[in-house]
Amino acid sequence: MNTSQNSTRDRIIEKADELFYQQGFDNTSFAQIASEVGISKGNFYYHFKTKDRILDAVISSRIIKTNAMLEAWRTEASKPQERILSFINILIMNKAKIKKYGCPVGSLCSELSKLNHEALSHANELFTLFRVWLKKQFEQLGYKKQADELTMHLLSQSQGIATLANAFNNEAFIKREVKLLTNWLDNYPQK
Repeated sequence: MNTSQNSTRDRIIEKADELFYQQGFDNTSFAQIASEVGISKGNFYYHFKTKDRILDAVISSRIIKTNAMLEAWRTEASKPQERILSFINILIMNKAKIKKYGCPVGSLCSELSKLNHEALSHANELFTLFRVWLKKQFEQLGYKKQADELTMHLLSQSQGIATLANAFNNEAFIKREVKLLTNWLDNYPQK
């Protein structure tokens, strides 16, 4: 594939990802994506024959970006507690989007589950990336036996915060809850 074709494909994936997040997979059409990218339907179909193939490309792109983000957090912070805080603080970094659209991972997985869509297991890989990564951080803090339990607690808290901030359109709620999560992490009995 030449650079121009690759660039068009990448723009389609990027725009589809944005639209899927903002209005949902089911509510996004080929025509909307093509229009946003500024290409003809024919050019669009050259790159993606079905919406499911676009969805697969979007999820794969998110997995690559999530892996890169987790690796950056790992290298930027010397201690596991600081790395976990990076995860918690993603709620603050993305608070405006979360307030408006919810969590991109949670909202996509929830929609695909409701649709009984075969891509749900692929989308769930995003949660699995966070789960495995956070579990490793808790293990490095000395919580070998509790690592998965602590990880699932943190994941559920972050999803709950995103869902309620979106439902009530409340950015201040995110800030308060992140502070509580940070205090929870700071005051959890150290091993």
